[in-house]
Amino acid sequence: MIRLGLGEIAEIVGGVEHGDAGTVVSGDPTLDSRDVRPGALFVALAGEHVDGHDYATEAVAAGAAAVLASRVVEAPCVVVDDVTVALATLATEVLRRLGTTVVAVTGSQGKTSVKDLLAQVLEPTGPTVAPRGSFNNDLGVPLTVLRIDEDTRFLVVEMGARGIGHIAALCRIAPPDVSLVLNVGHAHVGEFGSPNVTAQAKGEIVDALSADGTAVLNADDHRVAAMADRVAGRVLTFGRAGDVTLGDVELDAAGEPHFSLTYRGETVDVHVPQIGAHHAANAAAAAAAGIALGLDLPTISERLGRAGAQSPMRMARHVRSDGLVVIDDAYNANPESMAAALQTLPSLGGHRTIAVLGEMLELGPDSADQHRAVGRLAADLGIDLVLAVGPGAAGIAEGAGERGRAVADVSEAVSALSAWLAPDDVVLVKASRGARLERVTEALLEGTPTR
Repeated sequence: MIRLGLGEIAEIVGGVEHGDAGTVVSGDPTLDSRDVRPGALFVALAGEHVDGHDYATEAVAAGAAAVLASRVVEAPCVVVDDVTVALATLATEVLRRLGTTVVAVTGSQGKTSVKDLLAQVLEPTGPTVAPRGSFNNDLGVPLTVLRIDEDTRFLVVEMGARGIGHIAALCRIAPPDVSLVLNVGHAHVGEFGSPNVTAQAKGEIVDALSADGTAVLNADDHRVAAMADRVAGRVLTFGRAGDVTLGDVELDAAGEPHFSLTYRGETVDVHVPQIGAHHAANAAAAAAAGIALGLDLPTISERLGRAGAQSPMRMARHVRSDGLVVIDDAYNANPESMAAALQTLPSLGGHRTIAVLGEMLELGPDSADQHRAVGRLAADLGIDLVLAVGPGAAGIAEGAGERGRAVADVSEAVSALSAWLAPDDVVLVKASRGARLERVTEALLEGTPTR
């Protein structure tokens, strides 16, 4: 974060300073008093269950320089009516002063993986800031923006939405120079109402571009491709039929994709050292964004070849001491990402394959059908055991037929697996975040087989 005095922050956000006006904030902002860095701005939110103001003194003791708050605390602070609005205002002003190039990424799935790939492609060209984890809402975006400083060349922001107008608001905080739209799927369709409404909301990211900006669009998704009509500036596409053309994908013995990318008659071979064929499409998206920012295809290919996984619980491979392989993909799930993970599982070797699957949340009235379809896909792929965890996932076991089994909760799942698994098996664990199926991964990695 750039250096800002307490009084200067108060002036930017329209707040009232309390304490030494000469106090200087220079560290990254944080909402968590346990994650304070020297000179940080501690952002005190009064939530439903936790009030950040109660931790202000602890944050300052840990090294925070000042607090952004909605009431006076016993520390140097700026008091505002609405902390979230003030945080956004501060981020917008910092970005305006620095003029950092902004790449904004959205899509129903793959946002976090693509922003991680893109950050690794861009970093060797110039200092790059990208979100930690999935910081993609009205708090996550400004917190990410405020990590930039005078040396930052590229800012990659991930933008999520749960309704019309959400992404437009985020783009006012961080106006994009390049807008990347990955796909429009069934994630959050229970809130949006339909994929067409989702497309309208996601398209706000290209509406925000100026005539000098570039929209990077998935040519293989008709709802995304149609967003070209909303773009004031340049359009660059990626996919099987895109300007950046993705060739056939092959998985190696580790489940990592090998493929070609072609742009303007030049073709390069690419290997992404991450599990899953879907990372080929993610890499094509990142490559197109890199080209939009002036990088050449051979350079992008070389950098993708070193782009490892950056965020947890996304097709993360764990090997227990006895050889059992657990693939933890429990951060999130929707029908499309479930399909991608399941299609990868048979390529990972092992004597048997097991899918431990939880509920996909926010799918609306089609939820039951979507869960049964996941189970049918798992059975069609020949997965040996499909373990559906929790009442909301029971349809998965139903769809999987004789390969499916439903259990009530994580404890029952772990018990069933402990009695069934052998050291040379491969287990996929995946669900929406609310199911917290990473607990299955943790239990399996701590345990030992019974046979």
